[in-house]
Amino acid sequence: MQRSGSLQFATGLARAFGGAVLFAFPLLMTMEMWQLGFSMSRLRLAIFIALTLPLLFGLSYYSGFEKTASRGEDAEDAFVAFGVGFVASALLLALFGMITPDMPLGEIMGKIGIQTVPASIGAIVASKQFHADEEDEEDTEKRASYPGELFLMAAGAVFVAFNVAPTEEMIVIAFTMTPWHAVALAVVSVLLLHGFVYAVGFAGQEEPPEDAGFWLTFLHFTIAGYGIALLVSLYVLWTFERTVGVSLAEVAMMTVVLAFPAALGAATARLVI
Repeated sequence: MQRSGSLQFATGLARAFGGAVLFAFPLLMTMEMWQLGFSMSRLRLAIFIALTLPLLFGLSYYSGFEKTASRGEDAEDAFVAFGVGFVASALLLALFGMITPDMPLGEIMGKIGIQTVPASIGAIVASKQFHADEEDEEDTEKRASYPGELFLMAAGAVFVAFNVAPTEEMIVIAFTMTPWHAVALAVVSVLLLHGFVYAVGFAGQEEPPEDAGFWLTFLHFTIAGYGIALLVSLYVLWTFERTVGVSLAEVAMMTVVLAFPAALGAATARLVI
C-alpha cells in the first residue's frame, strides 16, 4: 500500500510538472514578464506570491493533482505545487538564457518568482487536464456549491488576466478606446460570460439553479462573475504597476479592457480547473 501511494504521488508530481510547463510557457517566453521580474516592486511581487498560496490551497480542494482527504493534505499539495512551479520556472528560464550565474540574486529571484505564479497554477490543475478518472460525487458537490462556483470563477479570471496583463497591447487598447467602446466591451463581456456558462452547451457547464428565474441566475452568477473579473483585473494591474501615474479614468478603462479576458477565464474555469 505504501509503495502504491508513493507511485501515485510520483505520478501526480510528474503530471504537475507537465501542467506547470504547459500553462506557463507562453509567459516564460514573453519579454514583458522578464522585464517585470527585474523591475517591478518587490513588495507587490511578495504580496502577489503570498496570495498565490491560498489560491493554490483552494484549487487543491476543488481540483488538485491528487486526491486529498483533509485540509492538511490540501495545504501540502499547495506547497508542493508552488515548489514544482518554482523549479519548472527556474529550469526553463535558465534553458532560455534568461537567468545566468552572473546576474544579481534579486533579479534571478524576481524573474523566477513572478513566473512561479502561473506555473504553480498549472501544476495544481494538471489533474483535470492529464488525468482521465471521473470526478466522484463529493468532488462534484464541492465544485457545484455557490462558494465553489465563485472561487473557480476567480481562479479562472486570475489565470487568464495574468496571461495578458503584462503586455503593452493591453495599454494601447485602453488608450485607443473611447468611453462608448468601454461600455460596449463591458456589455459584451457580461453577455459572453453568461452565454458561455449557461447557453452554449460546453462540456462541464453548470445547469441553472432549480427554481431560479433568469434574473436571479443572472445576478447571482453572471453579474457576480463579472464583478469578480473586474476586481481581479484591477488587482493584477496594480500588481504590475499599470496604475502608477495614470488618472482614474485611464485605470477604469484598463480595468474594463482586462476584464474582458478575465470574464472569459471566469466563464470557462470549469472546463480547465
